Amino acid sequence: MRRLVLLLCALLLPLAGAQAQTKLKAGMVTGIDQVGLPIALERGFFEKWGLDVTIARPYATGVDALNALQSGESDIVQVGVPMIGAVLRGMDLVALGNYSGNATKLGSDATMAVIASKDSGIAKGDLKGLKGKKIAASFGTINHLYVLAVLEKAGLAPTDVTLVNTPPPEMTVALLAKGIDAFSGWDPWPIVALKDVPGAVEVIRGGDTISYLGFNVGLRPWVEKNGETIEKFLAAVSEGDKWMRANPKQAAQVATRWIPGLKQDVAEAAMEFNIQQADRRLSANNFRALWSAQDRLSRLGVIKSTFDVNKHIEAKHIVNVMTKYPELFSDLPAIPADVAIKPGYVFKP
Repeated sequence: MRRLVLLLCALLLPLAGAQAQTKLKAGMVTGIDQVGLPIALERGFFEKWGLDVTIARPYATGVDALNALQSGESDIVQVGVPMIGAVLRGMDLVALGNYSGNATKLGSDATMAVIASKDSGIAKGDLKGLKGKKIAASFGTINHLYVLAVLEKAGLAPTDVTLVNTPPPEMTVALLAKGIDAFSGWDPWPIVALKDVPGAVEVIRGGDTISYLGFNVGLRPWVEKNGETIEKFLAAVSEGDKWMRANPKQAAQVATRWIPGLKQDVAEAAMEFNIQQADRRLSANNFRALWSAQDRLSRLGVIKSTFDVNKHIEAKHIVNVMTKYPELFSDLPAIPADVAIKPGYVFKP
């Protein structure tokens, strides 16, 4: 009888362990900076932290990802600038940590670039050459914010160019078809264009022109009920990020499985830039990044109002992870004391 009980226990223990896994639906966009999420899945980090995660299909933009979040297709998604428009339209979003960005400094945009066609007349580094040109960007996303900042850097206004609303996967085709002169995009699309469009020119790459926005985001009612799950999720993706920073070539292989049509050589080239801002931590710099993005969009008339960033960033969960598991971030530069935050931090512009 005792043997039978022990045998039953042995059979039931794996089932009990499986039942203990918390189910979670996560969403991502077709950007190289998003792959910390599938890395955490493929490397077993979610399972290690007690989560059973399903990743929704990669979305073309963060706008699509937020639509999926609102419909219940995902519990948590990875978005940046689209969060601003969504909050202003009444979506009660809470940012929980970075999927891409930089907690140690303000400027961070290594994964962004503006690419022009050979026939556009725009030379490398010639930002003023963008004047009068037709430029593709995905409205309401980080590549829209980036091109607006690049134009400001050149002393140009948005009205000095024609901006064309275009999903990133279609930008290379538009450049090939000569429907646009240039595009602003996130990796891997600039690298794809340089490879596939004869004579394509990298007008600018990064340059700390903007402070990158890339947050893990959830709806407030879900966030308020799932603190423990959120911390497990943030720990797992942070572990995925650390593995990615140490193994960029293998991480590039993962990216090819999750971003449709992405080839290994392009993924490897993009990963070199991606690991420069794969920092899941939050600091005062990230609060300021969200504030400054709103400030620029408001000044340029893209948005008509702004919101208090303190109401839409909840830092306590990632701060708890940073405090409890510092080894997950041991390969990153320390956050400067003047921008380090604690639970309850309040940003003041």
